[in-house]
Amino acid sequence: MAGSKLDPIDRQILAELQADGRMTNVELAKRVGISAPPCLRRVRTLEEAGYIKGYHADIDAREMGFEVQVFAMVRLHSQAEGDLSAFEGRCRAWPLVRECHMLNGEIDFILKCVAPDLSTFQSFLTGDLLKAENVASVKTSLVIRGAKDEPGVPFEVLEERLNRNA
Repeated sequence: MAGSKLDPIDRQILAELQADGRMTNVELAKRVGISAPPCLRRVRTLEEAGYIKGYHADIDAREMGFEVQVFAMVRLHSQAEGDLSAFEGRCRAWPLVRECHMLNGEIDFILKCVAPDLSTFQSFLTGDLLKAENVASVKTSLVIRGAKDEPGVPFEVLEERLNRNA
């Protein structure tokens, strides 16, 4: 298990930064019970090792005028690796597509899209997504409301599992 390669302080650093990526190194060090210089070294090591992929502000899409959120389920004609990679590249280039996940089963990809209004999404759907090479079909579901949107990983579950296996 990848998380078990980290010691408890590293995991606590990650949990604290996941909850509040803006805290100062001094505050982080205090929360995890070490002094600031080794805390900063550990954070840098975690970044370099790829455990920390970046720091981001959690922007409220609706406050920014993006009123529409849609999940698009995409089936492709071909699932050859080159075709899958080509579709993923297109998804990275489309600004309305905020997440793209390849799935197992009858749907090849699920896309999380945001748009300021329904007509903007419809233009993207009919002008870009449905016309994209290798796209066989697209089914969409408009989000009515979100009940939970919690990025990251549940550190409490990891700690419980590690303690059970110790």
